[in-house]
Amino acid sequence: MKVNCPSCTLSIAGAKSAMGTRVACPDCRHSFYWTDRWHAGESFVVYDLETTGLDPEQDEFIQIAAMRFTAGCLCPEETFASYAKPRRRISSFIESYTGVTNRHVADAKRPEEVLMEFAAWSGDATLIAHNGLRFDSKFLTATCRRHGLPMREVHGIDTIHMSKMLFGKTRGTGHSLDHLIARLRINQQGIRRHDARGDVEILGQAVLGMWQRLGLDRAFNGVQRHGTHLPV
Repeated sequence: MKVNCPSCTLSIAGAKSAMGTRVACPDCRHSFYWTDRWHAGESFVVYDLETTGLDPEQDEFIQIAAMRFTAGCLCPEETFASYAKPRRRISSFIESYTGVTNRHVADAKRPEEVLMEFAAWSGDATLIAHNGLRFDSKFLTATCRRHGLPMREVHGIDTIHMSKMLFGKTRGTGHSLDHLIARLRINQQGIRRHDARGDVEILGQAVLGMWQRLGLDRAFNGVQRHGTHLPV
């Protein structure tokens, strides 16, 4: 089977239509994850936030990372990553949990500035996050409102809903990112957890794995979508 490199369009032989198959282009050295089960005509961005706490009305995000799906490919090189400097100091607990310290954000832009850059990068893509409905999406909207940014609505997909479709909703069936890693046998080697850049790479592989198992029609026609907001 062949697949075209999304960077230089070279036709590469021997690519397998499997979950998270990593393909390396021998010409431009672009590498990407590929699947043939693709929802044509829709653009997707997988993203993750690290924050100063759990309350979107009081807390702020301090790191955002995202990876784009292009032409059926999850492309590790097509990424957005940035720290953000909150108004209040990051607590020692959050520093320990996320690995994001006050030193990391000392020279970073404010969250609203970073969000405007992310909005320009992501365009009209559907945003995919784990627990996005209850957490990440609320931080995006709250950041816009807090700073009076003109907003536009974009579609979001919560991978927890995809997990429930695939693995069921029975009591005792967990749907955390750690549960997905175990069920989908995702290789975490060399990836730092609770760092937005590491978690978004894992989540991207999890999305491909669930697409593969659910089948494309069921994955995208059956999954619940929600609205979130980005700056205009």
